[in-house]
Amino acid sequence: MDMSSLNKALALAAPAGAPVAWPAPALFELPEKVLQFGTGVLLRGLPAFLIDQANRQGVFNGRIVVVKSTDGGDLTAFERQDGLYTVCVRGLEDGQPVEENVVCASISRVLSAKSQWQQILEFATSPDLQVVVSNTTEVGIQFVNESIELTPPQSFPGKLLAVLHARYQAFDGASDKGLVIVPTELIPDNGSKLEAIVLELAHRNNLGSEFIDWLESANHFCNSLVDRIVPGRPDDATYASIQAEIGFQDELLTVAEAYYLWAIEGNEQVREVLSFQQANDGVIVRPDINLFRELKLRLLNGTHTLSFALAHLAGAATVREALDDEALARFIHNLMLADLLPGIPYPVDEKVGQRFGMQVLDRFRNPYLEHRWLAISMQATMKMQMRTMPTLQHYYKQHNAVPHYFALGFAAYLLFMRGTVQADGSVLGEANGQPYKIQDDRAAYFADLWARLSPQELITMVLHNSGLWGFDLLRLPGFAERVGGYLQQLMAEGAADTLAAFFSRKPVLANS
Repeated sequence: MDMSSLNKALALAAPAGAPVAWPAPALFELPEKVLQFGTGVLLRGLPAFLIDQANRQGVFNGRIVVVKSTDGGDLTAFERQDGLYTVCVRGLEDGQPVEENVVCASISRVLSAKSQWQQILEFATSPDLQVVVSNTTEVGIQFVNESIELTPPQSFPGKLLAVLHARYQAFDGASDKGLVIVPTELIPDNGSKLEAIVLELAHRNNLGSEFIDWLESANHFCNSLVDRIVPGRPDDATYASIQAEIGFQDELLTVAEAYYLWAIEGNEQVREVLSFQQANDGVIVRPDINLFRELKLRLLNGTHTLSFALAHLAGAATVREALDDEALARFIHNLMLADLLPGIPYPVDEKVGQRFGMQVLDRFRNPYLEHRWLAISMQATMKMQMRTMPTLQHYYKQHNAVPHYFALGFAAYLLFMRGTVQADGSVLGEANGQPYKIQDDRAAYFADLWARLSPQELITMVLHNSGLWGFDLLRLPGFAERVGGYLQQLMAEGAADTLAAFFSRKPVLANS
């Protein structure tokens, strides 16, 4: 059967022992407490999934009204499937495989902003509404000078302000009718930035000082950090396999890794409203979430950025392939825990950092996900500056020594950036006899340097370029020499042999 025929009655009549966690009857009767802007896979695989999990445990006990900005796509699929969809959790926890299929019932209905805006404003006046969640992509949190009387306003902040203003009017500015607003867009301080835009837009719309006071005092705009790989619908072969396993077709079937984190900045009042955090260990509500941001940025993202080039040059196409190679796996493990963890520019308990690092390694080994190094390489120069340079500086402050794994990863990045400009303006590199496209705003800059400078001259020029890194890397004692030595080895011996030598003997310095 297909999911369109899998209505509530069929779901509840599912045979015992079926490899799917079905929703109980009571879950369909819960009040609508959440307004969600966005229908994408991240929202389905994280917030909506976690609310469903909490509802099953008798915690939070609320459903979601979803706003879709445009018609078509998932809107019609949700209508056909009564808001039901399957999350297939696939991954590793403590090295052990995790496989789980859950039919989520947290979404009550999906409304189109384009054609059902009045219904959305009506829901804004519901006494049950408590929470707003969003994921409108990074460009969604942008200021657009517009009237909130439009049906609907163009921007997400405009829509949100219209919702809040309708609520303020319906409850005569009651202080207990504000909302907890949790954007999940992947930008730093997403809640603070959204609040600033909404306040500016309220002033531009001349909504009055009393409303603006209520906007600031009665509502909570929370910074948040989400971390879960949610590929969504898998490839055709995997989809067919899962469909055969669960016994029905689902247009909205969503694959998600086992690991998840939703860190939300908020006080006790926010914790009380977001009671679903009680049922999910990976949902954390604290006054300060910088620790989680730093762990993710420095250990997960930083390790990706300092590993992609060496792994690609050594012939590993995906993260999992690298973790299946003994030498690359050892490099990635030690880079993360020996060099990057001690260099995090934020106080981190070593046990907390080690635990997070081991979870990251489990995620890297996930046999159900294909994360390609060339995809990770996109805009590597910018990522290197943002993700790793504060770590490098702090490591030197702590140890006044070269972090060797960092230096080898950086040298491999320099070699990866050796490319030639093509007639169409693209820049191609070559590794193991195969060309690859260097997708980096600085690709032409590096191509020019490689064309006219010796490797040692290039290192001096690049490391001295504080415009790239925010400071002069030549000021770090021994770093240039160590990077130069590794670059010589990589060019002369190749990545695999350089890595083998790295673990068997002390590598040479440049010009030694």
